[in-house]
Amino acid sequence: MKILVVNPNTSASTTRAIKETALRAASPGTEILAVQPAYGADAIDSAMESYLSAVAVMDRVLSVAEPYDAVVMAGFGEHGREGLQEIVDVPVLDIAESSAHVAQMIGRSYSVVTTLQRSVGAIEDRLRLAGLADRCASVRACGLSTSDVDRDPAAAMEAIVAEASIAVRSDHAEVVCLGCGGMAGLDEAISARLGVPVVDGVAAGVRLAEAVVGLGLRTSKVCTYARPEPKEITGWPISWILGGDVGTEA
Repeated sequence: MKILVVNPNTSASTTRAIKETALRAASPGTEILAVQPAYGADAIDSAMESYLSAVAVMDRVLSVAEPYDAVVMAGFGEHGREGLQEIVDVPVLDIAESSAHVAQMIGRSYSVVTTLQRSVGAIEDRLRLAGLADRCASVRACGLSTSDVDRDPAAAMEAIVAEASIAVRSDHAEVVCLGCGGMAGLDEAISARLGVPVVDGVAAGVRLAEAVVGLGLRTSKVCTYARPEPKEITGWPISWILGGDVGTEA
């Protein structure tokens, strides 16, 4: 089995951290191919940057020539998942939804600790759209940007622990989800400090992707995620993708 893990920003160091976490989570025999887009922001902290990354991620996934069995989008609820589901036939998992699903399996309520306050609303909207908001106790911001997390993981851990402890103590969260792909790999240390389960979205996405592929399931093409009708797309040479399958079983 081969899983394509996509960092939605252009930071090579973030891609490396995401790949390391994905490799640790993967079962024996699962290959991890980690990629990042060729253009876009080197950190995503706004709606504009997220929408830009959606186009860049689709472009990058379509450029992958080797077969893969599933895609894990390693941005925490970034835009573009639905578009990617339309143009590839393999399962596409988002780490925000993956971590929330896992959290609800091991606790009654969960909280998300993310980066900046401006990201809180976007994550709340994503969880609500996915039907995962009812058991979300809170979404809290640690006050660091995505670049700050990438640049200084030790400082990021302290800031995350501070907010997560409030979520556990005041919001009654029983599980904490790390609300940024750049936080990959911090889960065990934070869990040890807090005494509660901490879910790394990249790890959850990889494991759930393995499960879906192992069940022999693929994205439904009956209606919502059917391949778009061929159109002339001005200025971006992707019209060729609409005629064939992208992503096949290895």
